[in-house]
Amino acid sequence: MRVFVTGATGFIGSTIIQELMNAGHQVLGLARSDAGAQSLIAAGAQVHRGDLEDLDSLRSGTAASDGVIHTAFNHDFSRWAENCEADRQAIEALGSALVGSDRPLIVTSGTAAARTPGRLTTEEDAPNSPIPRVASEQAAASVQAQGVRVSVVRLPQVHDPVKQGLVTYLIAVARQKGVSAYVGDGLNRWPAVHRLDAAHLYRLALEKGAAGARYNAVAEEGVPLREIAEAIGRGLKVPVVSKSPEEASEHFGWLGFLMGHDVPASSALTQERLGWRPTQAGLISDLDQMRYFEV
Repeated sequence: MRVFVTGATGFIGSTIIQELMNAGHQVLGLARSDAGAQSLIAAGAQVHRGDLEDLDSLRSGTAASDGVIHTAFNHDFSRWAENCEADRQAIEALGSALVGSDRPLIVTSGTAAARTPGRLTTEEDAPNSPIPRVASEQAAASVQAQGVRVSVVRLPQVHDPVKQGLVTYLIAVARQKGVSAYVGDGLNRWPAVHRLDAAHLYRLALEKGAAGARYNAVAEEGVPLREIAEAIGRGLKVPVVSKSPEEASEHFGWLGFLMGHDVPASSALTQERLGWRPTQAGLISDLDQMRYFEV
């Protein structure tokens, strides 16, 4: 299968293209720069020039492929709402080039898009969060209504020993402020997955996924924020402290409103339906392996 991958040079996308090629697929990767194009060529992928705002490039890349995996997203959180709307438009453009075909489209969302207080979020839970990221799943539903074979992969904190999703930002805050912090008792939980396991799930969703399905890329259902803060404290050799909910916004900045959220999630249905079995190291293990003081 020739697969068009957006975000192909990113943290997750670059791992997905290796997963796909190792399984015998060809990859057409979206690149917005010469450096990105060169990295794709070095990885053995073909290059399609364009970006998320160039909707014609998204449509033409899709038209030249047998399936699409969409992982590109602008993570400038100062423009989060605008970037989520841009993602909606990108998904709709990708979907428009797939109408009338059985070619699969895999869209990326987050497990927090379907927060269910008091229990694990499952694949059966519809997006219900007030956060703007739900625009991605709304766009997926829109193109599915047009007959597109679309499914959604929901990501938790994706990690390896170099990067860890939003936890990377917590490390930067701890380095800047000299303390590693959590909110309240720190028992609220964030789910996590190693990026190699996440990449494997994307391939399974492409090859075996059902139209309209949601798949939770969750290896660890919920890692307590206190344990995350303690791992960061060990790595940076700084004190670990608790902040009140009122102090969270000042200490954590834009991430403050999420720091106290308890958002555990399950992948039981994903594992049952796709045969996915995460096997890589956990979040705390990767945090303990980080080289915190390397430039």
